[in-house]
Amino acid sequence: MEGVIPEATDVVLHASSAASGGEPFIEQPVAYDAILLAGFGGPEGQDEVIPFLRNVTRGRGIPDERLEEVAHHYRHFGGVSPINGQNRALKAALEAELEARSIDLPVYWGNRNWAPYLEDAVAEAAGHGDTTLLAFATSAYSSFSSCRQYREDFARVLDGTEYDGVVTIDKIRPFYDHPGFVQAFVEGVHDAVAAFLAEGIPADAVQVLFSTHSIPTADAERSGPRDIDFGPGGAYAAQHESVAAWVMDRVAQLLPAAADVPWELVYQSRSGPASQPWLEPDVCDVIGELAGRGRQAVAVVPVGFMSDHMEVLWDLDTEAKEAAEQAGLRFTRTPTPGVSPAFVAGIVDLIQERLEGRPNADRARVASVGGSFDVCRPGCCENVRAGFKPAAAGILP
Repeated sequence: MEGVIPEATDVVLHASSAASGGEPFIEQPVAYDAILLAGFGGPEGQDEVIPFLRNVTRGRGIPDERLEEVAHHYRHFGGVSPINGQNRALKAALEAELEARSIDLPVYWGNRNWAPYLEDAVAEAAGHGDTTLLAFATSAYSSFSSCRQYREDFARVLDGTEYDGVVTIDKIRPFYDHPGFVQAFVEGVHDAVAAFLAEGIPADAVQVLFSTHSIPTADAERSGPRDIDFGPGGAYAAQHESVAAWVMDRVAQLLPAAADVPWELVYQSRSGPASQPWLEPDVCDVIGELAGRGRQAVAVVPVGFMSDHMEVLWDLDTEAKEAAEQAGLRFTRTPTPGVSPAFVAGIVDLIQERLEGRPNADRARVASVGGSFDVCRPGCCENVRAGFKPAAAGILP
C-alpha cells in the first residue's frame, strides 16, 4: 500500500564494519582505503545525447521523440554537458587537498548515467586492492534522486557480483548544512546585492531567488527520515529553506542594507507530466511577477546545485535570464561552489569526520534542520513510483 513502510531491519547492506550496526552517526575511526566520487554523468558529444537520456529515464518508457525535447538543451552546447569536466576538476582538487593534509587516499570517480560508470570505478578500486570505500555523492540534500538513488546504485553495482561481500561502500552524510558548501552562496548573494545597491537600486527593489531542482511533491513529502516532521515539502524543501534563510542572515551581517532585500525559494527543471504535482513555484513564473511587485533587479542563486551543469547553464543562464529581460529586470546569477577552495576543503573535512570518527556534536554545521546522517534511517527518501529497492549506506528498507 502506498505510504506504508515495509518492516525495518537492522541490516545495512555492503557497509563497513563500523557502519553495519546501523547507528545514525559513526563516531569511531574507520580505515577507508579510498574515496568514491559518485556523479550524475553527462554526454560529451552529439552522438551521446540520446543514449545518455535513455539511461537517465530508463524504466520509464519515454520514447526518443520526447527525449529529443530535452536533448536540444545539450545540442545547444554542442552535445557536451559540462558536468564530466567539472567532476574531473573536482577529483583533481580533492586529490590535491588530500595530499596537502597528508591523507593518503586515492579518489575514484564513477557516474550513475554515463561513462565512467560506477561499475568501472568500483572495478578499478578493487583491482588496486581498495575495497573499503567512502562515497561522496555530488548532491547536497535529502531526496530520492539526490541521495537514496545513489545508495541504490551502490547496491546495484555490488549485488550478485564478484565484489559482493568484498567491497563495502559507506556514504558521506548529506552536506547541505556544511559551511564549506554554503560559503559560495553567501559570497555570491553578498556581491550581487552590493552591486545592485551600488547602481542605486533600493534594497527593497532587489529580489533574491534561491533556485533548486523541482521534484515530484510525493517524493518531496517522503524525503528524509520518516520520524522527523519537516513540513509539507519534507526534508528536501526544509533543508533548502534553512540554507537560504541562513545565507540571507549572514549576508545581512556583512552588508546591513541587505536586511531589507526580499527573498524566496523557487524551483526549476521539472520534467514530469502536467498531471503530476511537482514542487512550485517555478523560477521563470516568479521572475515574470517581480516587476508587478516593484522589483527592479533579481539575483538568482542556484542553491540546489554543486556546479554549473546543464540545469544551471540552460534553465538559469538562458531561460531565467530571458524571463528577466522580458520583465525589464536587471539580472545576475550567482556562482555555484564548483571547485572553490572553501568547498573542496569542506569535502575533505567531511571525509575526515569519518576517518576520525568525529562525534556528531563536534561536526561543523550551519542552517541545519536535521536529516543529515552517516547511515540513512529506514524508509528514508522513498521513490513513490518504484518503491523500495536495495540500497547501501542505510538501514533497510
